[in-house]
Amino acid sequence: MITVSTTTGVIYLCVFKPSSSSLSLSLSRCPGDGNSKISSVYINNSHGLDDDDFYDRNLALFEEEMDTRPKVSSLLNRLANYTNLTQGAKEHEEAEGIGEKKKSPQMGTFMGVYLPCLQNIFGVILFLRLTWVVGSAGVLQGLCIVFVCCCCTLLTAISMSAIATNGVVPAGGAYFMISRSLGPEFGGAVGLCFYLGTTFAGAMYILGAIEILLMYIAPKAAIFESKHPEGEGAAMLNNMRVYGSICLLLMSLLVFVGVKYVNKLASVFLACVIVSIVSIYVGALVSAFKPPHFPVCMLGNRTISGHEIEDHQCTKTAFHWESNLTTYLWKQFCQGPEVNASCDEYFLSNNFSQIEGIPGLASGIISENLWSSYISRGDVVEKGSLGSSPDAHPASTQQPYVFADITTSFTLLVGIFFPSVTGIMAGSNRSGDLKDAQRSIPIGTILAILTTSVVYLTSVLLFGACIDGVVLRDKFGDSVKGNLVVGTLAWPTPWVIVIGSFFSTCGAGLQSLTGAPRLLQAIAKDNIVPFLRVFGHGKANGEPTWALLLTALIAELGILIASLDLVAPILTMFFLMCYLFVNLACGLQTLLRSPNWRPRFSYYHWTLSFLGMTICLALMFISSWYYAIVAMVIAGMIYKYIEYHGAEKEWGDGIRGLSLSAARYALLRLEEGPPHTKNWRPQVLVLLKLDEDAHVKSPRLLTFASQLKAGKGLTIVGTVVSGNFLQSYGEALAAEQTLKHLMDKERVKGFCQCIVAQKPREGISHMIQSSGLGGMKPNTVVMGWPHAWRQSEDPQAWKTFINTVRVTTAAHLALLVPKNISLFPSNSEPCAEGYIDVWWIVHDGGMLMLLPFLLRQHKVWRKCGMRIFTVAQMEDNSIQMKKDLATFLYHLRIEAEVEVVEMVVSSCLKTNSGTFKRTKQYKPDDAHLRHRLLSSQHDSDISAYTYERTLMMERRRQRRAPSASSDDLDQREVLSVQSHALRLLHSGGLQGHAQHPAVSADHIVTVRSLSLSLSLRRGVAVVSFKRLLNASLFFFFFFFSSSSSFFFRDHSNVRRMHTAVKLNEVIVNKSHDARLVLLNMPGPPRNTDGDENYMEFLEVLTEGLERVLLVRGGGSEVITIYS
Repeated sequence: MITVSTTTGVIYLCVFKPSSSSLSLSLSRCPGDGNSKISSVYINNSHGLDDDDFYDRNLALFEEEMDTRPKVSSLLNRLANYTNLTQGAKEHEEAEGIGEKKKSPQMGTFMGVYLPCLQNIFGVILFLRLTWVVGSAGVLQGLCIVFVCCCCTLLTAISMSAIATNGVVPAGGAYFMISRSLGPEFGGAVGLCFYLGTTFAGAMYILGAIEILLMYIAPKAAIFESKHPEGEGAAMLNNMRVYGSICLLLMSLLVFVGVKYVNKLASVFLACVIVSIVSIYVGALVSAFKPPHFPVCMLGNRTISGHEIEDHQCTKTAFHWESNLTTYLWKQFCQGPEVNASCDEYFLSNNFSQIEGIPGLASGIISENLWSSYISRGDVVEKGSLGSSPDAHPASTQQPYVFADITTSFTLLVGIFFPSVTGIMAGSNRSGDLKDAQRSIPIGTILAILTTSVVYLTSVLLFGACIDGVVLRDKFGDSVKGNLVVGTLAWPTPWVIVIGSFFSTCGAGLQSLTGAPRLLQAIAKDNIVPFLRVFGHGKANGEPTWALLLTALIAELGILIASLDLVAPILTMFFLMCYLFVNLACGLQTLLRSPNWRPRFSYYHWTLSFLGMTICLALMFISSWYYAIVAMVIAGMIYKYIEYHGAEKEWGDGIRGLSLSAARYALLRLEEGPPHTKNWRPQVLVLLKLDEDAHVKSPRLLTFASQLKAGKGLTIVGTVVSGNFLQSYGEALAAEQTLKHLMDKERVKGFCQCIVAQKPREGISHMIQSSGLGGMKPNTVVMGWPHAWRQSEDPQAWKTFINTVRVTTAAHLALLVPKNISLFPSNSEPCAEGYIDVWWIVHDGGMLMLLPFLLRQHKVWRKCGMRIFTVAQMEDNSIQMKKDLATFLYHLRIEAEVEVVEMVVSSCLKTNSGTFKRTKQYKPDDAHLRHRLLSSQHDSDISAYTYERTLMMERRRQRRAPSASSDDLDQREVLSVQSHALRLLHSGGLQGHAQHPAVSADHIVTVRSLSLSLSLRRGVAVVSFKRLLNASLFFFFFFFSSSSSFFFRDHSNVRRMHTAVKLNEVIVNKSHDARLVLLNMPGPPRNTDGDENYMEFLEVLTEGLERVLLVRGGGSEVITIYS
C-alpha cells in the first residue's frame, strides 16, 4: 500500500507481509554468484513442485515465479544479514561460507578512521624535512607548497567520500573504489601504482628511521666511515643500505608472524606522534619567553659546522695566560697554528660571530625567513643579513662549513613534501571493520585532513618565526652540533622529538608493509592480471605470504637507493596517480548521472573532482616531469596488458558509462547524413553457417574478414538458427557463444548476432535489414560460396545464396563472395611474393580498387603486388584506355601494374565481315534486317564449347524440374534435333557452309561426343546409329548456322555463357599464378526461373582459378581522387 502526504510531500511505501502460515524463503540465486542459470521468463505450470511449497493465499498470483522472483521479505532479510568481506578474498557479490561466523564490526569514526588517518599522514617528512622545506622555500612559498598539497588531498577525500558512500563498500580501500568505478583496466593499473607507492612508502619510512638512528641517536653505530670529507656522503649511504636492509628484514618477519602484533603496536606509535607534535607547539610557545640556547658559529655570513668546533670556541684566537693562542678553527683555515701562518683569504677578511639558532617566537626572525633561499649542491649555507667580504674564493669542502648536499628548487620541495600528506586512504582501507562505513569514512577522513593541514600550516609559521634561516636550511643540523633541527624547538628536550619520530617512522613502515601485501593480494584474487595469480595465495588464515615476499623485495630496491630525498618523489608519483583517478572516477560518475550513482555524501561536485584531478596532474609534472612520465608509462603498460590479456570483468564501472555516452553522441552525429566518400570504410556483416553440432562450417571466412580490418570498420558476425524463438533460445545462445569464441581466436573486434527464424533465407534477410545501429550499419556483406551445389539434393542452399545476393542488391550493400575459401591463407600463413589481380570489367564504385589496398595492409598480403586488368571491346582504343587507367590509379595514390586485355575475335567473325559490310547497301530504316545480320555475325563467334556448356546447363535444369522424366526430355531433344536438321536440309541451309573453313575435326569430335552424351541414361549407353548420325548432322549445321538459336528457348543464356567462357579463358591465361583474383560479380536474373543458370554462369566464370573473390558494389562511390 502506498500513501502520499500532500502536506509533507513524503511517499510512504508499505510492503505486504505474507501470513504467518507461509513458509520462509531464501534467495535461490544472487546476482554475480557465478552459479546463476538461465530460467524461463514464462510461467511454467508443470515444474513439478508441490503446490504447498510456494502456497500463500495472499501471493497465489505469483507462486509460479517464487524460484526466480522471491518475496520481498526474503530479499530484505538477506540484505539485512549482509556482512563486509575481507579485502580481496572474494567478489563483493559472492556469498560467504555456510556456518562461518564473523565478528560484527564495532569501530566508530574516531577509532576506526580519524586516528588511523592521523597516524598515516603524520610521518617522517614532518620531523626530518619540513624545517628544511621552510628554510629553502621561505615561509610564503612553504605555505603555498603545503596549501596546494593539502588541497589536493582534501579534494580527493571529497571524491573518495562520494564513492565510498555510494553503496556498501567491502574492505578493499582505494583499489576497490577505483576498480569498481573505472573498470578493471584502470583499476588494475592504478591499483598496482598504489601498491608500488605504498611499498616505496615503507622503504622511505625505514630510511627515515635509520637516518634518525645513525645521525641523532647512535652516530657511533656507523659501519662505514671516511677519512676524507668528500667520502662522508658515500659512507653514509652505505650505512643506510646495510641498516635499512636489516630493519626491513626484521619488520617483514614481524608482519609474517602476525598482523595482530602490528595492530597492538599501532596505538603506541600513534601516541609517540601526538606527543612529539604537542612538544613542538609547547616549545614554540615557551621560546617566546625563554628561547632555548643553541648558538650557531658564523664566519662572515657563512655557517660553521658545530661538529668541527672541538674546543667550543668560535674565534680565531683565544686569550690564555696573558697571551693569544690560535683556536681549533684557526688550524682548519690556516696551514699551521702559528699566528703568521698562511691562511684562507676569506678567513682573514672576515671575523667569527655567534648567533642564536632559536631566536624565539618574539624575535621577529620571520621577516628574514619569508622569502626563498634556494642553493645549489656544494654551496655553503649563508645568512644574507650578515655582512661579509665580497672578495672571496669559493669554499673548499676541506673547510668546516655547512654545505648543501642537494640542489634545491620549488619543484623538488613539492615532490619531497607531498608524501607527508598521503595516508588519507587509511580509513577506507578499514571499511570492513567499521560499524557504519558510509558515515564514518567521510567524516573521519575529512576531519583528519583538516587537522593535519592546520598542523602543517601552523608548523610552517612557527618554524619560520622561531628558528633562524641558516638552521632551517641546515638539513641534518650540523650547525647546532648534530641535533635534529625540529628537536631544538621541542620542549622540554630534543630527545622527545628524536625518540618520538623514530618510533613513529617505524610504525608507519610496519603499516606500509602490512597494507601493501594485502592490496596486492586483492588485485591478484580479482584475477585481472594473469601473472599475479600466485600472489593471491597465502597461509591458511589468509595472510598474503607470497605478496609479502614480493613487497619486501621491491622495498629493498628503495632501500638500496638509500636517500630519503630520492625515494620521496617516486612514491609521490604513484600516490598522485592514484588520487588523480579517484577524482576522475567521481567526476565521471557525476557527469554521466548513472542511475546507480546516489552517494549519501552530498557535499561533492564534478568541478571539485576535476579541480582535484588537475592539481594532481600539475603536481606530478611540477615535482618531477621525468618521474611523472615514467609513472604514466608504467600505468599505461599495465592498462594495455590487462586490456589484451586480463580477465574480462563487468563491474558497472564509469568507463563503460562513458563509452555508452560517447557512443550515443557519435551515433547521433552519424545520423546527420551519409558518410563522405573519403570516410567510407568497410562495415562488414559476415554471414556464417553452423552445422548440426553448432560448429562453424567455414571459419576461414572470418579470417578473411579480419584481414580486411585495415579499414578499422565495424564487424558484425551473424548466423541464423532454424526454428522457433521460444523453443530455440538456448540454441541461439550456444551459437552466439560459438561465434564469440571464434572471434576471440581470430582476434576480430566486433559484435555477433544470432537470429532464430523458420527459414534461413528469411533470417538472413532480417539480419541484413536490422543489423547495426544508426550510422553504424553494415555496408558490406561477406558470405561463402555454396560448396558442391550441383551435387546437393537440397536446392535450398544455392537458392538461399541467390536470395541473399538479391537482398544485398536491394539494400544497396556491397557483397563479397570468396570462392574456394578453404584455400585462403590464415593469419599465420603470410603469402609469398605474388600478385593480387583485379579484373575491372564494370565500374562498381571503386570496391575493386579499395579492397586490394586494404588487404595489403595486413601482414598476410603485404608482400603481394597489385595488377589491374580491364577488357577492351572492338570499338575501344586499348592504348588510350591503358594510359587513362594509369592516370586514374596515379590520382588514387595506388601503385599497381596496368594491362588492357582485348577480346580475341575468331576466324568465323572475320569470314562474315563481308556480310557485315554488305549491310550498308540496305536502307537505314530496315532495322529488322540489320539486326538479323548482326545476330548472325555474333552467333558465328560463339564456340562449340559454349553451346555444349549451355546445353548441359539446360538439361541439368530440366532434369531438376518435376514436370517431366529424363527419358521424355532426351526423346524430345533428339526429335527436335532431327526435325530441325531435316528442315535445314530441305531449305538448302547447308549451302555456304559445307566448305566452311571453320569446320575441323575437333568440332566434329565435340559434336559427336555431345550427341553421344544425349543418349546416356544412368551409366548405360543406348546408342542409336540413326540418332547419332542425325544429331551429328544437325549440330554440324547448328554451330555454323545463323539460325542455330532456334534450338534454345532463351538465346540470352547462350550469350551469357559465351561471355563467361571467353572471360574465363582470358582470366585463366593471365592470372593462373595470382595469389588472389578479384572480379566483378554479375547480378542475379530478375526472373527466378534462371537462378540455376546464374549459378552455372558463375561456375564457368571462375573455373580453373584457385582463390577468387567475387565483388559486387553497393552502388555508391567508395574511393575518390580528391584529398
